[in-house]
Amino acid sequence: MIQTINFLKPNRDNIKNYSIIGTFLVFVSLIDVISNAFLKINLTSFLPGALTTLFPLIIGLIGLNMMRIDYSGNKKLDLLNKNINTNNFNALLTLLILFSIIKALPQSLSWMIFDATISGDSKDACTGTGACWTYIKVWFRRFMYGMYPNEFHWRINTAFILVIALGFVGYFMKENLKKYLALYYVIIYPVIAYLVIYYLISGGSFGLQWVETGAWGGLSLTFIVSFFCLIFCFPLGMIFALGRRSNLPAIKYISICYIEFWRGVPLITVLFMSSVMFPMFLPEDFFMDKLVRVIIAITLFEAAYCAEVIRGGLQSLPRGQYDAAKSLGMGYWKMHIFIILPQALKLVIPGIANTFLALVKDTPLIFVVGLAELAGMLALAKTNPKWLGFAMEGYIFASIIFWIICYAMSKYSYNLEAKYKTER
Repeated sequence: MIQTINFLKPNRDNIKNYSIIGTFLVFVSLIDVISNAFLKINLTSFLPGALTTLFPLIIGLIGLNMMRIDYSGNKKLDLLNKNINTNNFNALLTLLILFSIIKALPQSLSWMIFDATISGDSKDACTGTGACWTYIKVWFRRFMYGMYPNEFHWRINTAFILVIALGFVGYFMKENLKKYLALYYVIIYPVIAYLVIYYLISGGSFGLQWVETGAWGGLSLTFIVSFFCLIFCFPLGMIFALGRRSNLPAIKYISICYIEFWRGVPLITVLFMSSVMFPMFLPEDFFMDKLVRVIIAITLFEAAYCAEVIRGGLQSLPRGQYDAAKSLGMGYWKMHIFIILPQALKLVIPGIANTFLALVKDTPLIFVVGLAELAGMLALAKTNPKWLGFAMEGYIFASIIFWIICYAMSKYSYNLEAKYKTER
């Protein structure tokens, strides 16, 4: 209907006046909703009931319609039209989302901040109607370190600082050593990281008291499981991606069977098998820690997904890349290492990042085999008789933590994608 009203459609000559009027109308609609949500003041109470509710939406739609033009020459206006105001339907969705957020803000802010309690050290301190962040404060160490002894938390902190520092070694390598970066990050770095975590966090050597992996937990365990699974599943997935495209039938069908098997079973089943069934097939005098079995299980599971993502990148390359490499006398491995894989991996950075994000968010499943990472510790804390009824605060805290981790990984992958982007 609005599209048929010609005098509301701007052009290059009158866009300045139309955009001013349109902005004013959108501003009026937002003021009406904000005053109603925060101050309980209805500025359009003189209108009939239905029209009072629809008034900000109608005014906002008219305002956005008056601002809509294919090209105005104004960067900010063009960006707004391109992203949220391409047509009346998108304008309607934009306003509905904005109004919904505004309507939900007062109750959310009251519960989370203004009426919340953070003082005290027991449930008795939480007498208000808001969130009880005292619960998070009291349990914070457990959420971060699990049941690891408080006096040894410095060992976990030191281990993480060393592992992170070792991860940045590649940025400071001399140019003549950068050709060994792949060797460092694929083989040397994981081995050093394992030794640091094993001897510092587990202890038992160098005068450090032994702490069994059953006491590990919280966010630190989430990081440990995610870290080792990420650095092991990627090269393994790459091998099976190449294997599935191999001309050798044995290698090809072994890779296909592996990928289809692990993609066809749920991760929770894999974890149960690694914890309950797998030890039955080991020799009587052989012991493998539960945490190691879980890391191996998740690595094998996620490697199958990585393999398919990488295979998609390999298949997207034109045949000419292979022929050009062969014409230079390159063998299979040299061709793939220096020509094929760099191009294929660059194309599938979003897919690989998505697989890694799913891996991080799958780590709470290890709670079913007795390992309490962040979500597992929340499950234990909410059943504590002294802190019953505060599960909501715990899950909001966990969701914020996981969102920060996943957003950081997503942002890093986006930067990598932009860095290695080439026009095709």
